[in-house]
Amino acid sequence: MRHGARRKRHFIPDILTAWGSPAVNAPSPLGAGSTTLNTRTGRGYETGLMVLLSLAFGFVFFDRNAMNFLAPFVAPELHLNNAQISLLSSGFSFAWALAGYLGGRLSDSAGRRKSFLLVTFIIFSCCSFLSGLATSFLMLLAARVAMGLAEGPVLPISQSLLMLESAESRRGFNMGFMQNFGSNLIGSTLAPLVLVALADLYGWRAAFYIAGLPGLILAALIWKFVREPPRTPAQAAAAPSDPRAQASQPVATLSGSAPAIAPPMGIAQPAGPALSPFAMVRTHNIWLCILISICLVPWMILGWVFLPLYYVNVRHFSHSDMSLLMGVLGVSAALFGFILPALSDRLGRKPVVVIFSLVGVLLPLSVLYFQGSPLLLAVLIFFGWSASGVFPLFMSTIPSETLPARYIATAIALVVGFGELIGGVLVPFGAGVAADRYGLQVTLFIQLVCAVVATILALFLRETAPAKVGALTRGRSQPSAELRETRATDAG
Repeated sequence: MRHGARRKRHFIPDILTAWGSPAVNAPSPLGAGSTTLNTRTGRGYETGLMVLLSLAFGFVFFDRNAMNFLAPFVAPELHLNNAQISLLSSGFSFAWALAGYLGGRLSDSAGRRKSFLLVTFIIFSCCSFLSGLATSFLMLLAARVAMGLAEGPVLPISQSLLMLESAESRRGFNMGFMQNFGSNLIGSTLAPLVLVALADLYGWRAAFYIAGLPGLILAALIWKFVREPPRTPAQAAAAPSDPRAQASQPVATLSGSAPAIAPPMGIAQPAGPALSPFAMVRTHNIWLCILISICLVPWMILGWVFLPLYYVNVRHFSHSDMSLLMGVLGVSAALFGFILPALSDRLGRKPVVVIFSLVGVLLPLSVLYFQGSPLLLAVLIFFGWSASGVFPLFMSTIPSETLPARYIATAIALVVGFGELIGGVLVPFGAGVAADRYGLQVTLFIQLVCAVVATILALFLRETAPAKVGALTRGRSQPSAELRETRATDAG
């Protein structure tokens, strides 16, 4: 490739050229116990997939966060109180959780992830347009719930795609980059700057219309450049009459030809009956990750929903200052979103989650009590929001390293789903009702408690990083004692 393809297509960026390259027919350096399909592709495809999915998820969060950043504009026109604003977020989270679980489970059972992604991107873009048409609270709520249904499956399906393409030594970094970099660079850094400026110039309705356009562009890119991973042996055995289980689906590459894809290699499937969702939840790390998600999801959502209102209505910052301070959250999360997962590849998942969950208390304390210069406040907020960098670890990496490969999307969807249902629906709504009664500062105290409880829970995680444990449970020829015990209880 370095000598031939580059001379012929020297104008194509290296990272994208590699997407169209066939896999080198060499045995996996990870051995037969590997749980990755990475051996069928070059590292260029792995990296390109990571970047594209990260950008795609970034625009998912651009649309998700649009309501939060535009709330100071929407609330006066539609006469919304704090409880109604929180209900818009809660309704979205409920739909996101429900769709995330169902979409993840369907994609796992069908073995078809790309097609699910395409549909979700088209639908949520249309829902952003509907948000701009809203003339009442109920109409806006319906549009946000519909958007949540469309966006919910994106994270578990994207992470399962990337997990299957990632080398073990880069898994934490890849999954962290995918979940945090684009979502925070685009959804938390650019979104407040762009959307608030558009709302000031053209009104909040125009901002919603424009927010829906990138999703359609991303759908086209996913259709053209992402290829469907071949089914795992368990999926192929479940549907032997389906011709799609016998061969990989070729897709167009940047060079205009279909790559030759080798069948999956080195996926060790555990013996025994299939795991039910209830059995998955009873697995030690899974239920711990669910509880951490229930704490840290509201920690994050309360920041998104109420910080803009707190800055404008309590601290009396201008709209432009508010957008800059909210943008600091995105810069922090974009940076720590791949630094912390990369650190966890070396230091272990558990210590990183424990330390930086505790750092999360710095944000509400700073916003509540720091009265110095706005620049120093921005610095404190930057470091306080670094806790967002642990999200891909407890939401994606640890669950995917705990259960067999055939359950990746389902496991991720369970952690995300419970976090969104309880932490993203009930806590923000309760915080909104309390804010109407006691003031917006109560939302920051709730955020503080969430970070402390998440830190305590993280102390009980069991380490899964390959560098620390040597081999993943899913990479062994026999299931772990924990999984055997869970299966026995489930069967009984």
